[in-house]
Amino acid sequence: MTLFESRSVKTVRRALADAGSKAQVVMLEKTARSAREAAEALGVPQGAIVKSLVFLVADQPVLALVAGDRQCVQDALPRALNLLGKVTRPNADQVRAATGFAIGGVSPVGMDTRLPTVIDVSLKRFGTVYAAAGHPHYIFPTTVAELKALTGGIVSYSIADGAEAEPAGTAPAV
Repeated sequence: MTLFESRSVKTVRRALADAGSKAQVVMLEKTARSAREAAEALGVPQGAIVKSLVFLVADQPVLALVAGDRQCVQDALPRALNLLGKVTRPNADQVRAATGFAIGGVSPVGMDTRLPTVIDVSLKRFGTVYAAAGHPHYIFPTTVAELKALTGGIVSYSIADGAEAEPAGTAPAV
């Protein structure tokens, strides 16, 4: 079985198609386990990479979609998602149980259960952003508007801080 035929990549492809997305899953020659690696493999700014970060608010798994050049402000997640509780990082088994994906390939789409999702507004700097597609060698190009529609997520100004802003539209489409 090729990686493109793996269960997790097929799940993402099916979820995109079922949602009416025109996004195509793309295989990278090099691994994209980190935003830096993905940006290098695609030749795009690191900020154009969507980090899919899973946290627990109390015992509720949540998803934060953060620009690759930013850091998630974990303490802002409960308020952004209208939840109560302490924020913690789940272990690898908890991430897989919550999402169906292994760390390094967590896709914002194709999960068995839709998680409460918040999207970093700084991703809007780019016309095209790139999200994991279920495996460290696979991504799909999308937009913030499409991510919002696909995940039911809300866009927030408060969940990320960090790097200097890059000019809008600097990420080429794949």
